[in-house]
Amino acid sequence: MTLIDRQKRPLPRARLLRVARAAMAAEGCEPGTEVTIVIGADKWIRRLNQTYLGKDRATDVLAFPQQVWEGKRFLLGDVAISAQTAERQARALGHSLARELAVLTAHGILHLTGWRDDTPQRRRRMAERVEEVLRMAAAGP
Repeated sequence: MTLIDRQKRPLPRARLLRVARAAMAAEGCEPGTEVTIVIGADKWIRRLNQTYLGKDRATDVLAFPQQVWEGKRFLLGDVAISAQTAERQARALGHSLARELAVLTAHGILHLTGWRDDTPQRRRRMAERVEEVLRMAAAGP
């Protein structure tokens, strides 16, 4: 698992890696499955959103599934998170940036494993699953 920081805010690296591992375990990913999480700024994620989804705006999180074998490693995919958007969302929701980054990490990995949030029912179920993952990460070793 790789966490890449493309921005200047301090990151709760250990927490985000715990959440990522918990999400992958919750979804039945084999040990050793690879995920890359990149945290950057709005300008960067806006370019990704425009290039890959045709949406000319910043967003909080994007997931790019790969699901391919590379030698003996299974590459699940990449998660891109905007720290700027996460910070605005954290303020609006009244919680910390660290919590919002954890939520977005779990959310992105759930997308990599096939979860969708394109209807109100799916959004609600995915939000519930994210909370389950966060509890698992907090209780983990």
